[in-house]
Amino acid sequence: MFDGIREAIGEWMRELLTGIIRFNLATMFDEVNEKTASIAAQVGKTPQAWSSSIFSLIQNLSDSVVMPIAGMVITFVLCYELISLVTAKNNMNEIDTWMFFKYFFKMWVAVYLVSNTFNITMAVFDVGQYLVSSAGGAISSQTAVNMDFMLDAIDGTMESMGIVELAILTLETTVVSLCMKIISVLIVVILYSRMVGIYLYTSIAPVPFATITMSNLDWGRVGSGYFRGLFALAFQGFFMMVCVGIYAVLVSNIHVSDNIHSALFDVSVYTVLLCFWLKKTEGLSRSIFNA
Repeated sequence: MFDGIREAIGEWMRELLTGIIRFNLATMFDEVNEKTASIAAQVGKTPQAWSSSIFSLIQNLSDSVVMPIAGMVITFVLCYELISLVTAKNNMNEIDTWMFFKYFFKMWVAVYLVSNTFNITMAVFDVGQYLVSSAGGAISSQTAVNMDFMLDAIDGTMESMGIVELAILTLETTVVSLCMKIISVLIVVILYSRMVGIYLYTSIAPVPFATITMSNLDWGRVGSGYFRGLFALAFQGFFMMVCVGIYAVLVSNIHVSDNIHSALFDVSVYTVLLCFWLKKTEGLSRSIFNA
């Protein structure tokens, strides 16, 4: 009698644990697969395409709030340039007509840059979008982790497992499943934070653009540094696509062996690495452009 009860409880426990394991494996990478598949679409969007409402807000703030400040800055810059120009040649004793043509040309360039700040800024991101689109054609887009093969392979393995082994595997798949959900949220945060950073960075664009033509190193490097930062943000999307391509290759090379723990570990590590390097792309891009 007691043996029958023990066997019934054991069979019930086995079915319960097996069901939990199968459910965890079946749903473990659903959200991660969805988020990794959307990376290419997200990083390939320009600021206008990502959110036209936010873009309109930023453009309005830049034109109505920041542009007057940029006008004051460019006025100071041009006055400083003119004073430096006429006093540089032996305290105004060696004035050359050509240097005034040079000054007026620099003045025209400075005013043109400030007047077309948003067009130039968006042109930089158009270049970044072209890179991402071109990379998407060369990089494998199959980033989904297919757990069907693992479910088929593990069915026979679970038949030979004891209750303790099944309980350990249940705990392991539950922890990994929870971690994958956290990673999927982090991927979204990384993608969204990049776009928010782009909007914040472009909102102040007229002010550093007003200093690009400045000959003085202290002021001139403000504009040149900002311009390098724009390219760093634009090329960050390309580096993100490279990360996705590496992840796709790693995932496609996963082979389920008799050791299900090893297979779970490999897939989890690759996904964590993807999230880690997506975050590191910002620093990598800035270091390359010295921004």
